[in-house]
Amino acid sequence: MKKLLLFLPIIAVTFLWSSWQKPVQQRSMINKEEVISCMSSETIEAYLQEASAPAFANMHPDSKMPSQDPLVGSMIKYKTAEGMDANAYFIPSKKKSKKWLIVIQEWWGLNENIKHEADKYSKDLQDMNVLAVDMFDGKVAATIDSASKLMRAANMDRMTSIIRGAITLVGDKSSIYTVGWCFGGMWSLQTAILAGSQAKGTVMFYGRPESNMEKLKSIQCDVIGFFGNLDRSPAPAMVTEFETNMKTAGKNLVTHKYEAGHGFANPSNPSFKADAAADAYSKAIAFLNSH
Repeated sequence: MKKLLLFLPIIAVTFLWSSWQKPVQQRSMINKEEVISCMSSETIEAYLQEASAPAFANMHPDSKMPSQDPLVGSMIKYKTAEGMDANAYFIPSKKKSKKWLIVIQEWWGLNENIKHEADKYSKDLQDMNVLAVDMFDGKVAATIDSASKLMRAANMDRMTSIIRGAITLVGDKSSIYTVGWCFGGMWSLQTAILAGSQAKGTVMFYGRPESNMEKLKSIQCDVIGFFGNLDRSPAPAMVTEFETNMKTAGKNLVTHKYEAGHGFANPSNPSFKADAAADAYSKAIAFLNSH
């Protein structure tokens, strides 16, 4: 018994020594892109919930016949991180360029109207490649009901992957500009955040603003936004909050507001307001040219 008592301190010291010598398991570093992606989910999920409501759907009358002008671009495919192909409508620049405008659709999908808008931007930005991404993997809606169903079925991870795939496609030496309307206006700002230092200018047409301050602080380009004072998504109060938040974050945001409702810049939308749309478009082109 005495011998056992003598050995107990030795056993205890040995155990403590071996525990001290055991390597401490290190936690892996958190990837910055993962943090941004996580923060993105709050705004996008809020939009998807809102877009599923009847009140939101009623702000989007069924689209009219788009322009009959022939399209100048063509559909292409590109890879995304999970190995699935993504689709985009592509118009190369008139001369070789590392400047890219990523165009993002409304809730209807990549329809003829968006392709015509991409053509128009390409014509007036001749030294820029234009890529209109397909966020719904080929699905296009023509009625309120079908568009609502697309919104309810939308997968945020897949949409983020489509945008990341487009950023990879254009290359890490390219300058990235973005433009979008409504659903696409929201994604225009989100794309600029995902593009990081490659982002050089962002155009938002009545898209849901970001409210997360840390995310706004990560923006590395100037932003211009066009909003309707009669809109309810985003409502004027939300736009005002966005302006305040961007100023607090130390970011350059210029907004232009019109006595118009939701979708005022869409020529295929019955709520189209020609004078407001023309003014907003000329300012968007001037903004992109200045950057």
